[in-house]
Amino acid sequence: MSKIASYGEINLPIRVGVIGTGFAAKVRTQNIVAESRTHLVAVAGRTPERTVEFAESCNALPITDWPTLLQMSDIDLVIVATINGDHGQIVRAAIEAGKHTIVEYPLALNPQEAAEIIELAAAKKLLLHVEHIELLGGLHQMMREQLHHLGEVYYARYSTIVTQRPIPEKWTFHRSEFGFPLSAALSRLHRFTDLFGSIESINCHNRYWGGVGDYYKTCLCTAQLRFKNTNAIGEVIYGKGEGLWQNSRKFEVHGENGALVFDGDEGVLIQSGISTPLDLGARKGLFAKDLELVLDHLIDGQPIYVTPAASLGTLRVADAARISAETRRTVMVDS
Repeated sequence: MSKIASYGEINLPIRVGVIGTGFAAKVRTQNIVAESRTHLVAVAGRTPERTVEFAESCNALPITDWPTLLQMSDIDLVIVATINGDHGQIVRAAIEAGKHTIVEYPLALNPQEAAEIIELAAAKKLLLHVEHIELLGGLHQMMREQLHHLGEVYYARYSTIVTQRPIPEKWTFHRSEFGFPLSAALSRLHRFTDLFGSIESINCHNRYWGGVGDYYKTCLCTAQLRFKNTNAIGEVIYGKGEGLWQNSRKFEVHGENGALVFDGDEGVLIQSGISTPLDLGARKGLFAKDLELVLDHLIDGQPIYVTPAASLGTLRVADAARISAETRRTVMVDS
C-alpha cells in the first residue's frame, strides 16, 4: 500500500530501523511491532552481544554498527535512541542517507549542529522529529488546561531529584556522553518554553562530585530564568546521584489568583485556601502516542505536537545555561 503525502510517496507499512538498545529503544521497538503502519527491520547497538540479544527479543535483524544500518535500502525510517553525545552525528548521517528520522531529545548537544541538521532535513524534504513526550503527559496537559485560573503568573519552579546508589559506570553519568545536565535533560526547560514562551536570560550553577575522569557520582544543576513576555520568575533544579538522598519531582506555578502544585503523580489547584485535586491520568503509553502522532504527520500530513525548531529554541536556552555555569554570569539567550 502506498500514498502521496507531504514528504512524497509513502509505502506502508513503513520499514523502521532502531539505533540503541536501552530503555527508550526497548519501548520504541515494542511500539513499532504493535503499530500496524510500521514494520521493524533491524536494530543497531554499541556492543555485539547486547545487540544480538536485543534484536532476537523483537524479531529484528541485529546490526553491529549504525552506519551499516543507515545504508540499508529496506529501511525508510530511523529511530535514534542511543547516547546523547552521538545523536548529532547519527541523525545527520541518517538524513544524508535519505531516511526519515525520529530522535530522542536532544537532537544534538551543540545548538549550531542541531540547526544545521534541521536545515538539511528541510532541504531534503525528510521528516525530522525530536521526541518531547513530556508535552503529551497528563501533568503538562493539565497545567495547560488550568493555567488560566492563576491570572498573572509570578513564579514557576520545576525540581527533579533522583537518588541512585551505587552509581553505574554508564553513559548517563559521563560528562561528554550525557552532556550538560540541562541539555541532556532538555524537557526540564522545555516545559517552561512551551508554557511561558521565550526565555530572555538565564543564570545557572552546576556542580559535579566524585567519580573518575569524565564519570561522576553526583550532579546538581540549578538555573533562574527570565522570560521575554512575562514578569514571572522561573527556576529549574535537576540533580541525580549518590550525594542526593531523597527522590523528588515537583512542578509548581504561583500567580495572582492561586497556584498549581504537582508533586509526583498528584496535582492540586489552590485558590482562596481551597485545594482541588487534579486527575493527571497515567504516565504510561507516551512513546506509543508519540509514534502515533508522528505517523499521522508523516503519512496524512496532520499537525505535529512539537517542531524541531521549538526543540532547538530550548536547546539554545540550555546551552546558554552551560555558558552561564562556566562563566558564573547571567547569559542572554540567542533566539
